Amino acid sequence: MTMGWFEPVMAYCERTGPEIWAEPVNAASNAAFLLAAAAAARRACAARTPNRACLGLAGLIAVVGCGSFLFHTLAVTWAMYADIIPITLFIVAYLALALHRILRLPRIRVEAATAGFVLFSFTLVPTLDGLSGSDISALTNGSIDYVPATLALFTVAALDRPEHRFVGTGRRLTEIGVLFLVSLTARTLDRSVCAALPTGTHALWHVLNAVVLYALVVTAVRHRDAVE
Repeated sequence: MTMGWFEPVMAYCERTGPEIWAEPVNAASNAAFLLAAAAAARRACAARTPNRACLGLAGLIAVVGCGSFLFHTLAVTWAMYADIIPITLFIVAYLALALHRILRLPRIRVEAATAGFVLFSFTLVPTLDGLSGSDISALTNGSIDYVPATLALFTVAALDRPEHRFVGTGRRLTEIGVLFLVSLTARTLDRSVCAALPTGTHALWHVLNAVVLYALVVTAVRHRDAVE
């Protein structure tokens, strides 16, 4: 039962062959996620009150780094999912935490909004492909998949509760959102800059995204310490 699980995936500028170490810069840059995970875990453990949710998110950051490392070394289909699934889990888990902790939504609304987000995420690309008659994922080098997360981040920032504005959570999330847009630009441009930069720009996406994930966890920790 092969199902294409071991089919090679040539998705990035740096990779020119099937060798395990064909993407040394992309692979090595995943160390940024491990550093971010360690720093986020330390910050969660140092919080005034137990912060198991943020500690779990820090663990997910480490898994993101490991999954991405597998993909950028083995470069086969199953390793691609090892890369995609952890970051998807982080996005969904952080959204649910933000809706509950920052926006103070009741559980039923958190569950409904999170489910709606997941549905929107899975249907956005097929819908855009159908409307445009083009492969939007190919045109954006796969970055279209992160549009729902970007919209969710800026939406939570804009809806930060007025009585919590003194904490600065909404402002921090907006700043993190801007940094995420920069990192997403690096991801999108990777293949188009190959002629000028053989290593591409995907490694920059890793480094900046590691900073984004760390900052998101720290923001959640700070918010809880400030308002509870």
